[in-house]
Amino acid sequence: MRLGATTTATPPFGKGGWGGLRSWPDQTTPGQVSPGPPLGKGVSLRDRSRGIATLALSSPVLALSLLSAPLPARADPWATTWDAALYAYPEIRGLADDSVLNSGNQIARLPETLVTGEARLNLRAESRTFRLALRPILSVQDTSRDSHREAYLAQWQARALLDDAWAVSLGREVFNWGPAQFRSPSSPFYFDNARSNPLRELSGVDAAKLAWTPSRQGSASLAYVRDRGHDATAADPWRDTWLMKADLRGDDWAAGLALVQPTVGGLFAGAHLQKTLDEAWLVYGELSSSTRANVLVSPANPALPFSLAIESPRRATGLVGATRTFENGHSLTLEYLHDGHGYSHAESRAFFARAASGLPAAGLALANTPRLLNRNYLHVVLQSNLLEGDDYWRLMLSRNLDDGSHQWAGYGEHAVNGHLSLFSLASLHTGGPRRESASLLERSLTLGLRLALP
Repeated sequence: MRLGATTTATPPFGKGGWGGLRSWPDQTTPGQVSPGPPLGKGVSLRDRSRGIATLALSSPVLALSLLSAPLPARADPWATTWDAALYAYPEIRGLADDSVLNSGNQIARLPETLVTGEARLNLRAESRTFRLALRPILSVQDTSRDSHREAYLAQWQARALLDDAWAVSLGREVFNWGPAQFRSPSSPFYFDNARSNPLRELSGVDAAKLAWTPSRQGSASLAYVRDRGHDATAADPWRDTWLMKADLRGDDWAAGLALVQPTVGGLFAGAHLQKTLDEAWLVYGELSSSTRANVLVSPANPALPFSLAIESPRRATGLVGATRTFENGHSLTLEYLHDGHGYSHAESRAFFARAASGLPAAGLALANTPRLLNRNYLHVVLQSNLLEGDDYWRLMLSRNLDDGSHQWAGYGEHAVNGHLSLFSLASLHTGGPRRESASLLERSLTLGLRLALP
């Protein structure tokens, strides 16, 4: 999977904005779906809509039936397509020997070696007005301790065109937007958008969506998000969430606004903007204002204990970035991120000091570690031309500007022929056990192959 620095990654089910089908493959199993609220007397219109969506999201076939039933029968021909990618890759990890959060690997019990085999499929059936798209994942992972097998739908979508401008869809979609590489502040569901890990597979959230695309220059949508999809938990902060999204596009710029209202917690507001200055330069930014649920509070005074807050204060998170594309097609990307939800340098030092006091405190810290530990980060990406030759490489550096730790990573890929590719991913984490990057892992190496079918 090649993820360019200057463009948003291409979804596996076709191009398009919110008026079209836009999805990205995270790793997830299809879970049991509750039948939802009854639809009898005394039930509000909102609850009726939520109940219908819940039932439909339990099955792609049922969703397609519900979408097609209200519309007149058409004699449109159906076309079916499929493709698949088979992956096999071992990974060797060098765990931090003196880890404070995971002393002796007694808490996280991370495997030092693991072998993964995956089949990632794309199945699609569509006519002029309907589309059913499925992305099943079959995965087998063996470690020195155990073996794990999983089959799930990472994404699926049943979509119907109501007319030239309106479309309605049900399914499991990756609501991911914005141009950022390191993290995506404007996305509430995918802050870590996986663009810094070419091997990671994203999984969608279960949602029903109404989209309006009056022209190529603009689109808007309203979506009800039932939960996080196959890996949803009872404490899912995005369960029963409403999302409004609007996008505007020009010849050399694009902008978007997202408003998300969860059932519990404050409103999430996010925006993204990108501008192509000329053939060589792209500049962009993302910004959000939000609260977070179930956060670990780490006072700057290490003598004070950890505490858990149901909801954090409202904070802003923002990223600015620029990409320079050279004459040979190689590109250099530089990004700066400020996360207002992260710890200050003093709070993160106190975080590790408390964790070092014993296994109970370390376990609490590890289970509730923030999405990013600190507030200020620098991310650099240098990559080869995506469209030229059989080889592709990518070098990445992430620096925590508060504690001085680094993560260095490199990815390489070689196409043996039109079907078979070899790849490798290596990372090095520096800074020591009481800094974020090397708190659990010091190094890793992955070697693998990918077979594209048909």
